[in-house]
Amino acid sequence: MKIKWTHSVFGILAISLALISCNDTKDPVEATEAKVSNDKYDRTVLPIVRPKRAVYTELDVRNVKAPDRFEVKAPEGAPNVVIVLIDDMGFGVTNTFGGPIEMPTMDKLADHGLRYNRFHTTALCAPTRASLLSGYNHHSANMGSITETSTSFPGNSAVRPQSITPMPEVLLQNGYNTAMFGKCHGVPPWELSNSGPQTQWPAHSGFEKFYGFLGGETNQWAPLIYDGVTMMETPKDPNYHFTVDMTNQAISWVRSQQALTPDKPFLMYYAPGATHAPHHTPQEWIDKNKGKFDAGWDVMRQETFERQKALGVIPQDAKLAPKPEDIKDWDDLSADEKKLFARQMEVYAGFAQQTDYEIGRLKSAIEDLGVMDNTVFIYIAGDNGTSAEGGMNGMYNEMTYFNQVPETVDDMLKHYDEWGSPSTYPHMAAGWAVALDAPFTWTKQMASDFGGTRNGMVIHYPNGITKTGEIREQFSHVNDIAPTIYEIVGVPAPKVVNGIEQDPIEGTSLVYSFNDKDAEEQHNVQYFEMFGNRAIYSEGWLARVIHKAPWEAKPKRTLQDDVWELYNEREDFALTNNIADKHPEKLKELQELFMKEAEKYHVLPIDDRVFIRMNAAAVGRPTLMDGRKHLVLGEGMRGLAPDVFINTHNVSFSITADVEVDNNGNGVLVCQGGRFGGFSLYIKNGIPTFTYNYLGLESYTASGKEKLKPGKHKIVMDFKYDGGGNGKGGLASINVDGEKSAETRVDKTQMTIFSVDDMADVGLDEGTHVADYGATSKFNGKIDKIIIDVK
Repeated sequence: MKIKWTHSVFGILAISLALISCNDTKDPVEATEAKVSNDKYDRTVLPIVRPKRAVYTELDVRNVKAPDRFEVKAPEGAPNVVIVLIDDMGFGVTNTFGGPIEMPTMDKLADHGLRYNRFHTTALCAPTRASLLSGYNHHSANMGSITETSTSFPGNSAVRPQSITPMPEVLLQNGYNTAMFGKCHGVPPWELSNSGPQTQWPAHSGFEKFYGFLGGETNQWAPLIYDGVTMMETPKDPNYHFTVDMTNQAISWVRSQQALTPDKPFLMYYAPGATHAPHHTPQEWIDKNKGKFDAGWDVMRQETFERQKALGVIPQDAKLAPKPEDIKDWDDLSADEKKLFARQMEVYAGFAQQTDYEIGRLKSAIEDLGVMDNTVFIYIAGDNGTSAEGGMNGMYNEMTYFNQVPETVDDMLKHYDEWGSPSTYPHMAAGWAVALDAPFTWTKQMASDFGGTRNGMVIHYPNGITKTGEIREQFSHVNDIAPTIYEIVGVPAPKVVNGIEQDPIEGTSLVYSFNDKDAEEQHNVQYFEMFGNRAIYSEGWLARVIHKAPWEAKPKRTLQDDVWELYNEREDFALTNNIADKHPEKLKELQELFMKEAEKYHVLPIDDRVFIRMNAAAVGRPTLMDGRKHLVLGEGMRGLAPDVFINTHNVSFSITADVEVDNNGNGVLVCQGGRFGGFSLYIKNGIPTFTYNYLGLESYTASGKEKLKPGKHKIVMDFKYDGGGNGKGGLASINVDGEKSAETRVDKTQMTIFSVDDMADVGLDEGTHVADYGATSKFNGKIDKIIIDVK
């Protein structure tokens, strides 16, 4: 056998120099590296370098021994990893942590695992997810808020730095199979199209399999689903529900993975849209809770507080924090308010219970495969506190929140019997959110209060946790999850990826706490910030600012005039005793520490302009249209998100459709939005028609009187906006082949957004429908082109 080996000395030298130049890592990472120091791979540099190919001089293959196939394998004995992240579920929701909602799957995992009662998130969904999947602070990952309010500043751009590689990508390159099911709220909104770039889509962020939706929320009955980067058709099953569907997909994937590669570990990230609004769940789950919440949120909050003490998830000397002043006492509500609000909570509770049941199905499937003992199962009940974005009364249609349109109790009661069904897009009143974040005062968005950031977490790992059924009280943060997984798996956080030096990991592994409840706390400093609500934790102390409540249109004060508070969190679990006046020096020390951390992790400058930030042009966020006034569309284009579609809000615009029809033309030419707000130009039974659906509350339709003759036609819808501010009305008219066909007055328009999950489509109306098209929304003729002009 004659083999001539060639070596790249310069390549090896380059890698060595890159490693030497990297910053020192934290102790947990160093421990992990020591653990794998005898590994045959250098896992600190990704992708792992393949051996140089041999050069052969032998003519006949029979005279040469075949080389071994190079394959990167996970460290020996590396466990499977399942991460479950529930949406919009506060510390006081689950009975696992003393809440009123029974979640037996979480209970069983906790009884044979560990409860963490001082685990924290970022107070909002996209930032928490960015931190969870990376091991870095949310501003470090440039996800300082949700993607839809991103700006051009570092820390808030929504574009992941090249110096941060997602944990799924790290595990994938270390020999894992990886899959994600459910919600992905990490793609910049202007990149939500096939024009991309798709580098932050799950399929290009370390997940070999992705089945779910992109964005902050979805209609559970009619979601916009992607399989990888391919948009799927909306399921037509009348009994369809997305949480059931994604669970079926997850079970199918893990069974297939274990059948084909049982020796290969897997990572599964299971992130349902539940319990984020819209609160959608089958009637059978709602019925389970009928009458359970009639006593109201004050009674429920007090009962939760007592159960939390009995369980030991809060200290016996803890005090129940006061409610925000804006939240009414239940006894002061009218009979109609109580009736509506109790129904809202019944639906939310059913949604939560259904979700836990589906997680139980996934858990059972893994147990049936016989691999549960060597699976790290992390169950996080909430990516932030429960949402108070429903305001004081809740909402029949959550899109009213984004368009700043109030809904009355009387109007919502008309939908009482259908609440939670496909005909609603509901959210609940803020009083429930406060109660479900007990024992704390505040809620989602409030990064300066544990009601916004403290979430119940359970870790179940039979092969690694021996002290089961216990509570862990060490301070922890969502950025600790990735380093925890790295240490358990036995791989280091990479130092170089694709030739780019990586930032040192910022979270702290929790493995030290697994079998030692008295272990010294290792995550000693953590900043919090969201829309101006900010705080700093340091060794038991918390200094914070309450800047703006979720239901408030404006902050309480300017950033410069904010009032800082100080708490000894180890003695005051629920933050009830502000001791700023007693310890001014400590407060000053923590204020300075916050600014130091804020500068280090790209928190500055702070941006508290919530609704203004939803306007891309106002904050310098790109859109795919980037101010364009003219858009030409073709048949088959669908699922066009708001930031990749031309903006028709608060302006005059026209739609020109060149089409060909037969004897009975029918279907959508172009639409944006759906049942809960949008517009559509369509042909119904041969007649050109335009409908403007205002938030599912009112509908305006212009419909011609004459059927189109077979052949080619030019249909023009012209909308003349009244002007005089945002959300005003206008006149919609239809012309066919140059002749006026129809006209209608539109009294109101949506000033901000039609929908976050019903997008723009050509030739059909995916998801829920803007109008009644008859048997199908799919156009039965030919569309040459659709032109939209903004005037």
